[in-house]
Parts: sequence; structure tokens; C-alpha cells
Amino acid sequence: MQSTSETRNTQVNDVVRQLRAAGCVYAEDEAALLMEAAASDDALDHLIRQRMAGLPLEPLLGWAAFDGHRVRLGPGVFVPRRRTELLLREASREVVEILVRRSSPAASAKHVAADHDTEALVTVIDVCSGSGAIAAALLRRHPNVRMLAVDNDPVAVEWAKRNVEPLGGWVGEGDLFDAIPLQIRNEIHGSVAIITANAPYVPTDEIRLMPPEARLHEPHSTLDGGPDGLALQRRIIGEAATWLAPGGILLVETSARQAPETLEMMRAGGLSPSVLRDESLEATAVIGRRLG
Repeated sequence: MQSTSETRNTQVNDVVRQLRAAGCVYAEDEAALLMEAAASDDALDHLIRQRMAGLPLEPLLGWAAFDGHRVRLGPGVFVPRRRTELLLREASREVVEILVRRSSPAASAKHVAADHDTEALVTVIDVCSGSGAIAAALLRRHPNVRMLAVDNDPVAVEWAKRNVEPLGGWVGEGDLFDAIPLQIRNEIHGSVAIITANAPYVPTDEIRLMPPEARLHEPHSTLDGGPDGLALQRRIIGEAATWLAPGGILLVETSARQAPETLEMMRAGGLSPSVLRDESLEATAVIGRRLG
């Protein structure tokens, strides 16, 4: 008769074997996560079958890892990628720099990083927020910033509300900036410190080249950036300068190939742009600052 630990090891090995046979590269890690998520053996069998059929791991677990935390999500929602942490990092850096500028000349980033009262004066809009990964992570780093997260997908918005609202942020559904109600719009228009945008940027004809987990199981609207991948970026950049305060920034995730055109669009939109690259995250973004 097997002991409890032996039975457990046998089960783990069986799950790993099934996942590896289905082509899962990180079968051991995935097995541990699926077994943690399953409330029963039947539930585990169901999760394994779905994973072997090609469904993404994160919706099966009910969460995705982002900035060291779990972002809640489900099927039919874009899964946040680790590369998007570049936008988060730069937005957080900007919050700290704003606090430094608003503090005494002798203040340093280290001393003002926890100045939550001053944070309340910093307004951030996260456009194309999806499940709210960036918005929630920034609120965890800076709990009192005024955070508005917007998306046009009702399913994503419901998940964003679960992730962002408990941390004090506001979530709205609608087309880009039109999701923001008139009263709030009047309060913040022209005074926003930071806009983050992880808008879809895959050219339509290239979606067919994406991994099956993305092209078959994530909404095409969260991937499809139009013929050149820049359709939504153009719209966001075209409006950004009117929302930003003088010195405010727009952060847009893009690809290394598309970055030069994103940069030129920002320049034409009245922003002073530069390209950001993080090789460790395999991430590219363009930051544009409103002059004045």
C-alpha cells in the first residue's frame, strides 16, 4: 500500500507525463499549478484535458502572474505578458519623479517613494486595460494615485473591476477615452500625469503566425492592430496630448520593428518621444512627453 506522499508523487508524475506528451515545455511547473488550482481529482482531470487541448494555462488557473502578484482573469480575456512590466516600471518611475519634483529640493526618490498623500495628486489613465494588470500593479506600488482603467471589452472590464477597484481604482467600459464619464473628464482633462497603453499591435495578416494559445483562445480584438498594427496607437496618440498635463507622459507598448513609426506618430502628435528597450523582458515601448 502506497503512503500519502507516494500517492501524491505518482499523481504528480502522471500529470507531468500527460502535459509533456501534449507538448507543454514547462510540464513540471504547470502540473504543480494545476494541482494547486483543482479542488478535486475530477476537477484536475478536467483542467488537464483542457490544457492538453491547447487552452492557455492562465485562464484555467484563474490568474496570471504580473509584477510578482496574481491578476485574476478567465477565459476570453487577454493574458498579460511579462514584457508589459516595462510600461509598469516606467510609469512607477514617473510617479516617483513627480513626487520628487513636488517635494522640497532636498528630497530624494527614496524618501518620497512612500509619500502617499502627494500620490493622490497624480492621475493615471490605463487605456486598453484588459484585466487591469498595469492599473492594479501600479496601485500596489503607489496606493493613492488616481487611477482610471478603461477597456471596450465587457468581459475584460468585469475582471478589471475585480482586480483594480479593491485597490481604489476606477474602471470604465467604452471606446478608449470615451469610457471616461463627462464629470470625471472635465476634472482631469489636460491634467493627467501618465497614460499607459498596451493596445493591440499585431498586424492583421500576422495573427495567423501567432502561437495557437493566443490566436485561437484570446479575443482577436485584443491582438489585431489593423493592417500595420498601429491603428489603435494612432487614435490614442492623436488624443493623448489634450489629456496630458504639461510634462505628462504617454507610454505605449510596441514592437522593435514598429517603434520608429510609433515614435514619429508621437512627434507628430505634439509629444517629445524616445524608444525604451529591455532585453531581459524582450520588451519595447515608446515614451512621449508633452512639452510645456
